[in-house]
Amino acid sequence: NGYSVLAAVNGPVEVQRKDEIPEESAIDVVLRPAAGVGGIPRHVGQNQLWMLTDLPGVRERHLESIVKKALREVILVSAHPRTLIQITLQVVSTPAEGSGSGGLHQSASNISLLPALLQSSMLALLSTSLPLCKTLTSTIVAVSPSGELSGEPSAHAVKEALSLHILGFSSHGELLVAESEGAYDVDIWEQVFDRAQSICRGSEAGAPDGTGDVNMDSSEQDSLESSLRHGIAEKTATEQRWKESLR
Repeated sequence: NGYSVLAAVNGPVEVQRKDEIPEESAIDVVLRPAAGVGGIPRHVGQNQLWMLTDLPGVRERHLESIVKKALREVILVSAHPRTLIQITLQVVSTPAEGSGSGGLHQSASNISLLPALLQSSMLALLSTSLPLCKTLTSTIVAVSPSGELSGEPSAHAVKEALSLHILGFSSHGELLVAESEGAYDVDIWEQVFDRAQSICRGSEAGAPDGTGDVNMDSSEQDSLESSLRHGIAEKTATEQRWKESLR
């Protein structure tokens, strides 16, 4: 939906005694906004105009808490007790709309950035050697004033939406993230849930087999989860090519 996020994972590293958890890893998420977007408002100039600094503010702290809670369900925190795993998220660019100079657009929504943060965090974790117990895919669904649902909406659709919904599903089918803004009822929520599940896991979520894994069928080939699995398979194949050269 127009956001670009750079993610980095550092850990497990030594943790401060006050943050130490005896049987688990502590997880810290740091969100750095794009220059001039988000952050703490302050007065500048002779006219005392409001300007947003590039320092993290309440919006960033709120998003950090959501990402941290979700990643705690993904990372096998019991594997490295009394350590710290830090995820740093740098917003590189945001949707540009209504700006002839190509300036960055500050979205009126506080949660439209969330799917990009979750997806980039997941990809960064997969590139490390940290053990994970599941994967996570997330999407945004916008509901227009006419009641039409839009998956992965544009910046304009987000701005005009009656309500916005961020849902994230694990590879086991669990709902790990559910954040909403705006006015909606139970019927709209059920439609949003079905649409988001279709985007993340396919039109028909596979049923667990006897081993606890989820069966894949042709209806899931275009889902985010399927794309994530294919990406992991390609990355693994690329990293194992050196073994083939030794044969």
